[in-house]
Amino acid sequence: MIDETHNPWTTLSSKHIYQNPWIRVREDQVLNPSGGEGIYGVVSMKNKAIGIIPIDDEGNTYLVGQYRYPLDEYSWEIPMGGGLVENDILESAKRELKEETGFTAAQWTNICRLHTSNSVTDEEGFVFLAQELKAGETAFEETEELHIKKVPFKEALRMAMNNEITDAISVAGILKAAFILQEQGKL
Repeated sequence: MIDETHNPWTTLSSKHIYQNPWIRVREDQVLNPSGGEGIYGVVSMKNKAIGIIPIDDEGNTYLVGQYRYPLDEYSWEIPMGGGLVENDILESAKRELKEETGFTAAQWTNICRLHTSNSVTDEEGFVFLAQELKAGETAFEETEELHIKKVPFKEALRMAMNNEITDAISVAGILKAAFILQEQGKL
């Protein structure tokens, strides 16, 4: 039987290298599972990653497009953003949906919890399915130049399957939503 609580790593020392309003980077001196000495860099996030898949009454969803600086490329994604670790994730999801699409939703379902790149970061993400939408005004942040695209949910699923959507939270959320919508007879 596997002891899932056993940590085979030993941290010898730890120091913070850098931080900004979103991330904190530390470097640990470690003994790896085979006893060898080394370093491990960890990026700690100051926010939870929150993604939302809005579904309207006709089975459409809304993607958000923007240029992603670290990738140096344009990216179509589900509406998403960050919520402070201490904040309620549903309230953060409601805020992000309103900011990025203008929509509010009467029905919310938390469909996914994930770790985005667990070999280098402790980022924890959540994806919500938002239904019974009501349109409103967007409130983009100053760092955002967003474009909103309405597509049938099946088109978003096709985009994820064909690598036209590559954001990990978006892909995971779309796949999970497809399973749920299929189980509900809505796909």
